[in-house]
Amino acid sequence: MGEQSTPKFPQEVIDEYAALGVDLPALFSAGHLGDRMGVQIVEASAERVVGTMPVEGNTQPYGLLHGGASAVLAETLGSVGSMLHGGAGKLAVGVDLNCTHHRSARSGLVTGVATPVHRGRSTATYEIVITDEQDKRVCTARLTCLLREAAGLDG
Repeated sequence: MGEQSTPKFPQEVIDEYAALGVDLPALFSAGHLGDRMGVQIVEASAERVVGTMPVEGNTQPYGLLHGGASAVLAETLGSVGSMLHGGAGKLAVGVDLNCTHHRSARSGLVTGVATPVHRGRSTATYEIVITDEQDKRVCTARLTCLLREAAGLDG
């Protein structure tokens, strides 16, 4: 939908992944679904992940932002935070997502901010607050990810 921007990562995180031969900024788009929905990650660390998504193109038949679109934005941002918390040796896999929709959005961009609630060895939980351009809360979500060892993920 839009031109992808490169997310901002702490240099020590970029260096950790570079040592493993991974170009972290190139790895981080929102994936094919996020690309189709216009999701852009604009800031990313284990402490805070920020992303935006246009309302246009992500609406339900009444012209309102689709709740599933909010869920995609929330899961994307929470997963990025969880992955950064887990580090290069782990992959974050979403196991629980809860979204409460507070108000509708009909146009513009929504912004999601993911902050940690719990960061453990095997799970990470993030709260994601999605607001409209007037800074009114559209959705509050909570995502828990399982942190799996990166090696041997064939099945």
